[in-house]
Amino acid sequence: MGILRPLRGRVWRRGDEPASVASVPNLISVTRILLTPVFIAVALMNPEPGLARTLGALLFAVLIATDFIDGQIARGRGLVTDFGKLIDPIADKAITGSAFVVLSILGELPWWITVVVLLREWGITVYRLLVSNRTVIAADWAGKAKTMAQAIALPIALVPLQAWLGEPGVWICVVSMTIAVALTVYSGIEFVVQAVRSR
Repeated sequence: MGILRPLRGRVWRRGDEPASVASVPNLISVTRILLTPVFIAVALMNPEPGLARTLGALLFAVLIATDFIDGQIARGRGLVTDFGKLIDPIADKAITGSAFVVLSILGELPWWITVVVLLREWGITVYRLLVSNRTVIAADWAGKAKTMAQAIALPIALVPLQAWLGEPGVWICVVSMTIAVALTVYSGIEFVVQAVRSR
């Protein structure tokens, strides 16, 4: 069958036959990837706190929220595919990775943090692609917790909350981002340990 199975199959309806690569959840994931450059352009349109930053944060929130939506649709309607298991994490990495880069470009997040996060995210994604012909590795609880933490911390930093609330906003950003980065590193280490054990 392979992850690039023919486009025939179920797109939306429930049933017993295989789901199509072009199912609604997969199309949502692809759309999220295509809209990521739009988010970057909006977020960097004006580096000063204001409308552009707020719109960028809102667009990011919508894109990351659809991660949970397409997952619910895929599981609820029996539309889970190997292609979806691969493209969904790639969409996540494109969206969250671009947000980290944007924050570093704006000078609000040290570049070393962004580099560490990107190495973890894309390293695991590349590994998933390399072993996809033998097995498809779905996200575990640590990976999901990491995604949730990033989904909270990144829009808080993008809004920017610190410009609205002052010192309390700074601490909210620092705490939420620290948790997100810590979970990112932890989930990466756990993934490597599990991959080594499985081999």
